[in-house]
Order: sequence, then structure tokens, then C-alpha cells
Amino acid sequence: MIVMSCNNISKSYIIEKILVDVTFAINDTEKVGLVGLNGAGKTTLFKILTNQISMDSGNMYISKDCKIGYLEQNSQISSNKTVFEEALDIFTPLINMESKLRNLEKQISAESNNPDSKLLQSLMHEYGKLSEEFSNKNGYGYQSEIKGVLKGLGFSDSQFNQPVNQLSGGQKTRLVLSKLLLKKPNILLLDEPTNHLDLQAIDWLEKYIKDYKGAALIISHDRQFLDATVDKIFHLEHGKIKTYNGNYTTYMKKRKAELQLLQKKFTEQQKEIERQKEIINRFMSYGGKRYIRQAQSRQKFLDKIDKVKRPPSDSKRAKIRFEPKIKSGNDILSVDNIKKSFDNKGIFENISFNIYKGEKTGIIGPNGVGKSTLFKIIMKKLKPSAGSIDIGHNVHIGYYDQELTHLNPDKTIIDEIWDENPKLDHYQIRTLLAQFLFYGDDIFKEIGELSGGEKSRISLLKLMLSKSNFLLMDEPTNHLDIESKEVLEDALINYQGTLLVISHDRYFLNKVTNKILEMNKDGMEEYLGNYNYYLEKKNSITIEDDEAPQMTKTQLKAAKKRERELIREKKKMKQAIKTLESEIASKEEKLKEIDNLMCQPDIYSNPEESVKLHKKSMNIKKDLDDLYEKWMDINE
Repeated sequence: MIVMSCNNISKSYIIEKILVDVTFAINDTEKVGLVGLNGAGKTTLFKILTNQISMDSGNMYISKDCKIGYLEQNSQISSNKTVFEEALDIFTPLINMESKLRNLEKQISAESNNPDSKLLQSLMHEYGKLSEEFSNKNGYGYQSEIKGVLKGLGFSDSQFNQPVNQLSGGQKTRLVLSKLLLKKPNILLLDEPTNHLDLQAIDWLEKYIKDYKGAALIISHDRQFLDATVDKIFHLEHGKIKTYNGNYTTYMKKRKAELQLLQKKFTEQQKEIERQKEIINRFMSYGGKRYIRQAQSRQKFLDKIDKVKRPPSDSKRAKIRFEPKIKSGNDILSVDNIKKSFDNKGIFENISFNIYKGEKTGIIGPNGVGKSTLFKIIMKKLKPSAGSIDIGHNVHIGYYDQELTHLNPDKTIIDEIWDENPKLDHYQIRTLLAQFLFYGDDIFKEIGELSGGEKSRISLLKLMLSKSNFLLMDEPTNHLDIESKEVLEDALINYQGTLLVISHDRYFLNKVTNKILEMNKDGMEEYLGNYNYYLEKKNSITIEDDEAPQMTKTQLKAAKKRERELIREKKKMKQAIKTLESEIASKEEKLKEIDNLMCQPDIYSNPEESVKLHKKSMNIKKDLDDLYEKWMDINE
């Protein structure tokens, strides 16, 4: 059954068309992902669906008694109540019903002592009816339900009694989401629901939405979240929606195939148009009525042709390339037994780990555990309460702050970049800004007016220009659309420096990292692989926990040391193989040059020169035999 549908909805701001004849339908249990570039109009569509803004034309159908729940991006809440009390507000009708039941119980008790009571029967009837309704609406379990949702979205027991006005912006958004889920609307409209959630909370929300009995329309840049929750994708591009059945991965495969076919059709049509134009020009140059009529006839055909639109290309993607200015030493960072407290309240302790040259390391852990604080300690913006940090030789750090606080809201885009890079000329600055999709007069916009995605691109450009060999990145994908994420991922994969990144984006962690550090308030666990490897190891540890003997701290350190040594040995082996193959290729090239020389008449007719070249050839062949033998030994 359809719970919501839109027919030919359009919306423009002055002369800019945001939505053009948007048409779709959502059934009562469907879970749909809404994707598109930043600025495509996704949030505008949500605001039209919730009557926050009006449409210019078109119509919308919402089924009778359908309740819509809308989570805005960065939703805020102001209240003097505690977290639990604020969530409890949702169940005010049940609380009132419970109060009424208690009053009825008192009345029934009083009437029971009166043998001539005429009210008792009607009171008993009313109590039975109300009690059944109370039970059906989960009246006996709503407090447990509140606790389950709050805990699922990352609130601890101790935070239940915390005043709402003391919460951070991210925590307030999570509380708004908690209240929305507890209301159980018929259709959920969720705008970036995973933005302020840690990995455990994202995992919980995935399961919740999969089991949700109502419908959901979800704007998200979290590809793995979409894969796990939706069975249909609405792709919003150039103001129009195209529907794809399946999850995000299925949609991407279908879209890629579509674009390839469209590109082929476009190329073929362009060739045909050029061929027709050449014929027209040739006929016109011949002169004569017959040829001119033929030319005019072909021109009419060209004018009426249904032209294939040029498919979207990568030319509109940001061009990011991180290149270290100088090479660092092998030891990048050593963190030894770090502890941090604020006002005698412990944040974390026993944090120890090492980062080596070329590693791409992801830090994961629950919100509030102190990951961003750890970064600030590494950056020497904060002092540790105990422990030490050593930064290696020739290590130059570049820092990406998830709050984007290092951007000056009063500066224009061009000044923000130019002030830190005064040696660049106007043309170079404009070229760089164009690579990050800032064109024309856009470069004179003030930073404070920009969207989160635009600010992120400015921050990434500044990081790129820093030429650092060690990047510290705190949630770099938070404000980026999916295409921008993919560009950033490719740039980091090709980066020749070292990366330490805090992220809750599992797709990003799988694609980019080769080591995971799981942080908790009592220490740091190391996993030598990407996020999927981390999950496998965690699951195997959970399964084998009862059977496996417990290792002491000394044994654990020794095991980790052996694992690191194995990794280093593998790296050395790979490098040795690469060096040998390079030498072999060089020797074979020289041998080829000598063979070519020996075939030349002026060489083979000169015995002395021939002997010299033959000796060189024999020496190279001997060297090649040795190199091949070494290569075989290593590969065995």
C-alpha cells in the first residue's frame, strides 16, 4: 500500500531550478535511500514533504492517518529536563493512562467495601477496557523501551540524568533521533542519521531500521549503512529523480552500466553529427540547386534529431592529490602510556601505540572516549596528564579538524587559501580553487556562508597545500557527498606519506586503512588489517574467549611485537622483490641494447669491438642469473 507519493513536484529559487517534475511513490514497509551530490536538492525535497516550504507546482499524496517523523541534519533541542525525562515526554498519553488506572483501582477498592454499590460494575468494565489498551500500547514496558533506544544510540546509564542543555550538539541530535524512533511514525524521513553516531550506534540503528515496521526515506552518504538498510534508491540529479531497485551497491553497478551505454550512444551520435556536417559543408561548396537542396534536407534532419545528453563526467569532481614535500624517517609516532583527565575526571589512560612510515591507520571507538582529545595531545594543543609522545625525525604533521574550527568564517575563500600560501600567484590560486569546484565569483564567498561540504573541500585543499608527510584526519568524510568521498579515498590510497585517521565510516576504513586501533578509556587494541579484518578478529575472539587461555600483558606485548616484526619483514620482502625486478628489467634492457649493437655492420665487422660487447653481454647474463636466483629464493 502506498503511504506517500509525489507527482511532478517542482521548486525554484529565483532563477535556479532545484526540483523539476519530481515523481515517486513509497509503500508502507519500503526502505528507500535518497542520494545525490551536495546541493542537488535532497533536503529541499524533505522540507516540502514535511510542509516546511511550499512547492511551486505538482501535488503530493499522504495516506490517511499517516504520521511522518523527520530528523533534520544537526537537529538541536533546548530543554531543562534530563535526557530520560525528555524521552519520557513521548509517552505522556501512556503516563496519563497509567495514572487513570491507579485512580480507578482506588475507586474500585473503595466501592468493593460497599455491598450496595451501583458503580462497581461500570468501574470494573472501564478498568478492564483501559487496562487492555494500556497493555497493547506497551504500557508495562515503555520505560525499558526508552532505555533500549537511548543505549542503542550511545547514551550511557550515567547520562540518563544529565540535563539536556549540557549535551553537545551531536548528543542533542542523537536525543532527537531517539525521540523520533520512540514515536514510531508510519514513515521516517532521516537526513544523515549516522553523522553523530559511533560504530556501535550505527550498527544498532541499521538493525533497528531493517526491523522497522513502517517506511523510511533516508538521505545518507554512508554507503555501508545504505547497503544494510534500503531496498530501493532514489537518485536525484539535475532536479529529477530516477528510481533503482536494490541497495546502494546494486544501484552503483546499474548506474555505471547506464553511464557507459550513454557515453557510447553520445560518442556515436557525435560522430554521426560531425559526418553529416561535413557532407552538408561539401554539398554547399559544390553549389548548384541539387546539392544545396540535399544540404538543406540534411540540415533539417540534424535540427530535428533527438540529441543524446552528454553523460556526467569526472570533470566535476574535486582533484585531490596529497604529496609529501620531504621524506620522513621510519619511526613516525610513539605514544607511551598516555593518560588524560579534566578537573580530576579521567577521560582515558594506558594509551600506547606506534605508527610507522607508510602506514594508513584508523582509530575507532565510542563517542566521548577521547579520540579527538588524543589528536590534540599529539598536535601539542593539549598536555597529557601522564605519559609521553615522541614524534619521529623529519615528520611534518598536517591536521584536518572535524569541527573545521581552523577556518576563519569572516574571510573569503580566496583569502583563506592565499593568506597561508602567499607565494602562489592569482592564476595558481584560481586554478587550485577550480580543482576543488570553486569557480568564478564563488571564490569571493565568505567562509561563514558555506555549507559543511564546501568547508570540508577548503580544509582538504589547505591540507593538500601543506605538503605534510604525516596526516592526522578527524572524521574527514563527515560533510562530504559520496563522489567527494571516493575522490578523497583514492587520494589517500595513493598518498606516499603516513595517515592516522579517526572515522566511523566503515566503507572508508575498509578501502583506505591497513591497521585499526580500537580505543577505549582503559587502553588501545591494535589490529593489523582493515575494518573487515578487525571485525573478523573481534568475532573470533568472542567465540573462542571461553576456550582460549588468557594471555598476560607481557605475553600480549610479545605477541604484538612478533606480529609487527612479521609485517615489517613482509614489507622488506616486497621492497626487495621490487628492487630485484627493477634491476632485472634494467639488465635485460642493457642486454637488448648490446644485442642490437652487435647486429650493426660497423660493429660485427670490427672484431675488437665485437669481443668487448660479447664480454659485456656475458657479464650481464651472469648478473642476471644471480638476480633471478635471488628472486626465486625470496619468492620461495
